[in-house]
Amino acid sequence: MIAAQLLAYYFTELKEDQVKKIDKYLYAMRLSDETLLDVMARFRREMKNGLSRDFNPTATVKMLPTFVRSIPDGSEKGDFIALDLGGSYFRILRVKVSHEKKQTVQMESEIYNTPEDIMHGSGTRLFDHVAECLGDFMEKQQIKDKKLPVGFTFSFPCRQTKLDEGILITWTKRFKASGVEGADVVKLLNKAIKKRGDYDADIMAVVNDTVGTMMTCGFDDQRCEVGLIIGTGTNACYMEEMRHIDLVEGDEGRMCINTEWGAFGDDGSLEDIRTEFDREIDRGSLNPGKQLFEKMVSGLYMGELVRLILVKMAKEGLLFEGRITPELLTKGKFETKHVSAIEKSKEGLNKAKEILTRLGVEPSHEDCIAVQHVCTIVSFRSANLVASTLGAILNQLRDNKGVGRLRTTVGVDGSLYKMHPQYARRLHKTTRRLVPDSEVRFLLSESGSGKGAAMVTAVAYRLSEQHRLIDETLAEFKLTHEQLLQVKKRMRAEMEAGLKKKTHDTAKVKMLPTFVRSTPDGTENGDFLALDLGGTNFRVLLVKIRSGKRRTVEMHNKIYAIPIEVMQGTGEELFDHIVTCISDFLDYMGIKGARLPLGFTFSFPCKQTSLDAEFDLDVVAVVNDTVGTMMTCAYEDPNCEIGLIVGTGSNACYMEEMRNIEMVDGEQGRMCVNTEWGAFGDNGCLDDIRTIYDKAVDDFSLNAGKQRYEKMISGMYLGEIVRNILIDFTKRGFLFRGQISETLKTRHIFETKFLSQIESDRLALLQVRTILQQLGLNSTCDDSIIVKTVCGAVSRRAAQLCGAGMAAIVDKIRENRGLERLEITVGVDGTLYKLHPHFSRIMHQTVKDLAPNCDVTFLLSEDGSGKGAALITAVGCRLREAEQN
Repeated sequence: MIAAQLLAYYFTELKEDQVKKIDKYLYAMRLSDETLLDVMARFRREMKNGLSRDFNPTATVKMLPTFVRSIPDGSEKGDFIALDLGGSYFRILRVKVSHEKKQTVQMESEIYNTPEDIMHGSGTRLFDHVAECLGDFMEKQQIKDKKLPVGFTFSFPCRQTKLDEGILITWTKRFKASGVEGADVVKLLNKAIKKRGDYDADIMAVVNDTVGTMMTCGFDDQRCEVGLIIGTGTNACYMEEMRHIDLVEGDEGRMCINTEWGAFGDDGSLEDIRTEFDREIDRGSLNPGKQLFEKMVSGLYMGELVRLILVKMAKEGLLFEGRITPELLTKGKFETKHVSAIEKSKEGLNKAKEILTRLGVEPSHEDCIAVQHVCTIVSFRSANLVASTLGAILNQLRDNKGVGRLRTTVGVDGSLYKMHPQYARRLHKTTRRLVPDSEVRFLLSESGSGKGAAMVTAVAYRLSEQHRLIDETLAEFKLTHEQLLQVKKRMRAEMEAGLKKKTHDTAKVKMLPTFVRSTPDGTENGDFLALDLGGTNFRVLLVKIRSGKRRTVEMHNKIYAIPIEVMQGTGEELFDHIVTCISDFLDYMGIKGARLPLGFTFSFPCKQTSLDAEFDLDVVAVVNDTVGTMMTCAYEDPNCEIGLIVGTGSNACYMEEMRNIEMVDGEQGRMCVNTEWGAFGDNGCLDDIRTIYDKAVDDFSLNAGKQRYEKMISGMYLGEIVRNILIDFTKRGFLFRGQISETLKTRHIFETKFLSQIESDRLALLQVRTILQQLGLNSTCDDSIIVKTVCGAVSRRAAQLCGAGMAAIVDKIRENRGLERLEITVGVDGTLYKLHPHFSRIMHQTVKDLAPNCDVTFLLSEDGSGKGAALITAVGCRLREAEQN
């Protein structure tokens, strides 16, 4: 018993001794956390350079855009072929993705050899070989007559400008086929297939194996946004925000970036941590000076690194009693699989003895311990370096999302990661230590990158089909120039009908005379009261207008609430309440007893026969808010003869020639006509451009069948149109993974202000997602892009329709006056016009396009309904006095 304990103690001491000796010898390969964090920071800088348009040409880490914009969402289906070329064998798969109860994937595959002479021969021979294997596979599957979508995993650095193109930058690993670098591999493969002529294939996607891995894992875990390969070679990809990718147009959404991190350090940035053994490996490789990071970490070089260390130690008499055999001196004799075998915890030392004996060195027990520790240091360094570059990617994702703690999944593949007994555990541990604020799940890719290529193809197929259907639906909102001219023509016809006595009663656009016969001329003077009633509140204003050299308008006001019972009670109760409020205001201003002229903004359609409706105040004018807007702007700009409101509701007024207003006696001068254009289309004249969504909004509104034009252009309804489209798109599986939230079912929940926010150019998609999340809609990046597109289509049409209506008005004024060219100003008010980022620009452009002989200026109104009412009152008083004199 004691003898056994002594022996065990001896071996433990011996082991510790050997380990210390090796640690000292390979000190340069043992990297501290401080060094790893430094490597992480360097790699982050390299990523930034690769993404930048200015620095990319000289960057070593190329950060190649892959044009893969989305991971699987679970709705993919179809029959696909995947080709996987990246090593000494070549794999072809048939992947069937079906949807019965849940999404299932069936795979059948064949493996074909890629002989050395083909790998090093001409590109033509290589692709002829691929085409021949594909033909053989299709023959066996009996699908030569079908043209199936094909995904091509091509595990070499490629430059892409679209998904179905891959221009080889440089061969890596053991490939050296001539005439391929700088060429598009899709074209080369298509050419080889065409030359055969016995089958057809639709190559939809070229995918790097790293991207394939991410997509394969993304199918099982939708949080997966990083792909990592640690096998013969090493590489990583991840989903980057488009706004950071200078090399691709547009900044909406995300795209997968293939980092090509194997070349990290090619510019000398890792020289301080490369050892003499790394330099020796590089000198003896097919591509000296290239892929330096890969040569420090990947499976193709690990066994060779260990061999070089063992040779040097033997030469220095530190191993095998200084014995060196021809086998030990032969390149490639010590393989990475031997490193994996030696590091196994139980039988590792026995394996070491076996392997070293085969190399003819007759190892002692001490030698075996030493060799095992050399293997550990080399493979541990590899895991640590990969953890630091992966950490840089995780930090980039976290910063992109603006979160304190990142939750994500990394899809991993590669023989070293899979086969080495300790590698995965070490990598996970170091990663978590270097990026403690990330919660990372590592998911092993079960079926390699082939299934991933099929998934990329399936996603591309789904997205192209989905985009086609979305474009088809939204095409109804894209009005052509001819359609807009038709709208203008119909609006003009409806205006004429409203002005004529014979057709006025049946006309939908009422063209109500307002008895406002003049805009301000600058001589208005005095104190006026203004009342503004048009919503749940009611305002009383005292407006002091001073003429002369320095014209001024001074305003004081007080807001009163209108109780719901008064709003819904009798007219008498409403006006009693108004009179009480006026009395209180006069008290408040200290002018009780003064009999001031009063203007009353009443923002509802009124049929008027004169300006005032008598009750015991000097009511000079009852005014619509649109007219108030025109008058306010006309006070600033005498050229203003049109008022427009595009807010919750929409309306327009303008100065019409008295001779055209058959409802009012007199031929001389002009009068402002309140068009009440919201009702345009109530007779069905817009039915050809109304969509099913407009009809749904109308059917569920408080006044079905009425105000149809207003329901297509005003703020009260645009959000509701968008909500109806989103529900339809969700039902059709285009949005929110086909799940309609309770919130989305709530009418008017999607307010028009959300359109303004979502369409703001400054808002990144992340903020769009936040807005949608507030509405209980858990959206992906793709969802956000679709929602933004829908909002854009709806608001654009609204602005164009509004522009077509305005074009009808300005052209009518021009023709009324017999002018070749008209210069006129439109006074505008309303939240939609003011707050939406694109509405005003699109509307102005439409007016310009549809009324090319009119130069129209748009002037934003300041308090049209209050100040405007007072100005109309002032003009009314001026005209009244003129008549009396």
